[in-house]
Amino acid sequence: MNIKITPGNLTKLEKIFDDAKYVLRFEKGTFTSGYCILEHKKVVVINKFLNLEGRINTLLDILTTLPLNEELLTTESHKLYKQILNSKPVPDASENTDTLEENAE
Repeated sequence: MNIKITPGNLTKLEKIFDDAKYVLRFEKGTFTSGYCILEHKKVVVINKFLNLEGRINTLLDILTTLPLNEELLTTESHKLYKQILNSKPVPDASENTDTLEENAE
């Protein structure tokens, strides 16, 4: 998703997690991906050394993979969440046929 890298947009993304009852923490750690998700405790830990762009991109990555209860989201948060989900990259069907043809040879 093309989202402007601004502190305001970071706040909007953080609000989605807050509305969904997830605790978002920025901590020091050795995360290979820049974050760690504890789903049963509803805690998301983000590397605190990431810059603004890194934080926004990480939150976008998490939102596309983490199942949230959409009923808990406010109208504004729900709208942004849906935009993020709809912009998730979908594998191209032509790429799959190319791989099948290569395997057949």
